[in-house]
Amino acid sequence: MPRIKLVPATNHLIAALPRRDRQRFLVGCELAELAFAEILAEPGRRIHHVYFPIQSFISLVKPLDSYGSQAMSLVGDEGMVGAPIVLGVDIWPLHALVQGPGSALRMSAATFRQELKLSSALQRLMNRYIHVLMGQFAQTAACTGFHVVEARLARWLLMTQDRAHADTFHITHEFLAHMLGVRRVGVTKAASSLQNRKLISYRRGDITILDRDGLEAASCECYATDKVAHAEMLG
Repeated sequence: MPRIKLVPATNHLIAALPRRDRQRFLVGCELAELAFAEILAEPGRRIHHVYFPIQSFISLVKPLDSYGSQAMSLVGDEGMVGAPIVLGVDIWPLHALVQGPGSALRMSAATFRQELKLSSALQRLMNRYIHVLMGQFAQTAACTGFHVVEARLARWLLMTQDRAHADTFHITHEFLAHMLGVRRVGVTKAASSLQNRKLISYRRGDITILDRDGLEAASCECYATDKVAHAEMLG
């Protein structure tokens, strides 16, 4: 894969680094093209690489034994995958599953550890990002326990639109059911309700956001809470 040599960063975390730190960081990255549904990490496995999405976005999913799974967070060009390394842990706790295909910057875990030692700015930035990520995990846990599927689906579609940077994106009911930890019939019913209200349109796996303001109103408060927390911590 091609090496990245002093090109402008399009991942917001990398872009936030001081120029000299950012340039050195980019030299240690390679460009990876991620495919839809590609598994980047599995629980209990050693972390070999960290990922900084550019055009792609990645779901962090917690397996729930016989009950399926639950997506805990969605990572796009605002974030990174591999946060345990920052805490000195080299084992994955979650599945990392590509929801939106596209490019990402990839760095070996060993190089990333070295960059953390060399750049205090990177260490501070990663600490703040982990704080935001922990808040998202907690928000998702509360959301799953207290909010109806339709509101949770609206939240997830808004999160997806934010990271896809497009009004239309491809995602099946089956995949959404996997992300939300519910049966497919529950997603179909919720999506039909949102479509009947003319907030979205859905055709053969392609979802188009028709009324973003309306979709935000249909979502639970968890979406707005996440946005505020991210803005306060990372700008």
